[in-house]
Parts: sequence; structure tokens; C-alpha cells
Amino acid sequence: MATNTPLRLLAEDSEDLKIISAAVQDCVIKAENIRFERSQRRFALEVNRFRWEDAANKGKRAPKTRVRSLLAFDGVLSVKTRGVTRSDPDMVYSLLAIAFEPDQDPPGGTVRLHFAGDGEVELAVEVLDVTLLDSDYEWTTRHTPQHDRRRR
Repeated sequence: MATNTPLRLLAEDSEDLKIISAAVQDCVIKAENIRFERSQRRFALEVNRFRWEDAANKGKRAPKTRVRSLLAFDGVLSVKTRGVTRSDPDMVYSLLAIAFEPDQDPPGGTVRLHFAGDGEVELAVEVLDVTLLDSDYEWTTRHTPQHDRRRR
């Protein structure tokens, strides 16, 4: 197995968040791995992240890798969802992008997680505080990320 350096990224502004958004593009998440810990004001997702930074250096047919990662948002005041539910714990969602819209009165705002199939999670945050942490668990995959459908 290739030994890649695990990513450890923090975002405290929109520019930082663009980097994390690019890193998690096409990650897949089982519905059971989406959590809002209201008392801690934390929204967390355990994701299987496609290593875009690794794939760019390999040929088209060469195996690519995914890594298990934690994507966490702190200072979350409320969560709204559209087309994303935990009712079927085996449902798999593909995350396409993350965006931040600041409030008129900073540092708070709205974080939007956009999923394939027109799903969205909206987080009202008191401040932008996002963490992406890769684990040591990685594996090879020959599958190229798809955006058009949900899979079980």
C-alpha cells in the first residue's frame, strides 16, 4: 500500500474552506456516519475521501486510493437538510462541494454542503471552524467518483 501523508486541514475563512472543499470532493458518506452533537455544537461526518492529490500523479487505469477521514464543523447553531436523511442508515451520499456565506454581522454565517442528487445540508454557524483529518486507513479503488446517483 502506498504511504501517503495524511491530511490535517483547518478552515477559519472562505479561502481555507475552498481547499477543504476540493479535498473532500467526491467523498462518500453512509447516512449512519452523519452526526449532529447539539450539546457540543458539532456537526461531524465520517467520510471515505477520494485522494485527488494522489490520483493526479497516476495514469488513467492505475488504481487510485481512498482514505477514511473525519470532517467536523464546530460552533454549529442549527442544521437543516434537503434530500439527505438518516432514516436509511445504509444510504450512501456523495459530497460535491462545501460553501460558506458570511452573515452581515461576522464572524457567523451559513455553511452549505452540496451532495449529488440535489441534496443539501445547511449549517448555521457562529464562526467558521472546520477540520479535516485523515486516518491511517486507506485502500485502493478502481472506481472513478460518480455524481449522478445515490448508491446502496
